[in-house]
Amino acid sequence: MPIRYMIVDDEPIAHRIIEDYCAEISNLALVNNSYNALAALEYLNSHTVDLIFLDINMPKLKGFEFLRTLKQAPPVIVTSAHQEYAITGYEFDVCDYLLKPFSLARFMMAINKVPTPFASAIKQSVPSAKPENIELLSIFVKGDKKQHQVFLADIVYIEACGNYSILHFKEGKLITQQTLSGFEKQLPSDQFIRIHKSFIVAKAKVQAIEAANLLLANKTIPIGQSYKKMLSDWIK
Repeated sequence: MPIRYMIVDDEPIAHRIIEDYCAEISNLALVNNSYNALAALEYLNSHTVDLIFLDINMPKLKGFEFLRTLKQAPPVIVTSAHQEYAITGYEFDVCDYLLKPFSLARFMMAINKVPTPFASAIKQSVPSAKPENIELLSIFVKGDKKQHQVFLADIVYIEACGNYSILHFKEGKLITQQTLSGFEKQLPSDQFIRIHKSFIVAKAKVQAIEAANLLLANKTIPIGQSYKKMLSDWIK
């Protein structure tokens, strides 16, 4: 029997990511998408589920307030951009607390913590992929006092600007206080490469490479002397 799960989150993108990850596990079946806790309560009044993916910071009724209303909650995996609620989560005996953005590898670890009788059925269908081989789809970047989910495919290049970094997209940009070195550690090296002390570029967006410059999205970026060998190795 498939494990019936529901997603309770006010962000449509979060639903999309969880659904994509669950699609990699054959025994998981989506039965409901709720975009607030009140809608989730209405659904649970007449249906049962085996697993809930629950956001915490939602309007009207918060995630943990929602759990308090349930007489007998099914296994819960919390998905939140706020790590400060983690301790409270374990007070509710949640299976795991996923801090956004989370990778497929981390997601699978959470799934494997779901208690019996569901755990054995889920584990049999979880792919045995190594974490380092799993593609990172998105990251969360803080800017304008918000946590923005940024899909890696949308990034053209990242530019250091004083104490800030600027993420440039095909349309628009995002300013953040995260350092360029921080992005270099966070972003997968098979998709991004640092070509200058002030620039990281998306490999897929590179249009041409000259002796001292790189062209992408109608933008010419200088190539730092100390980064030329790394760039040359990638080209080869």
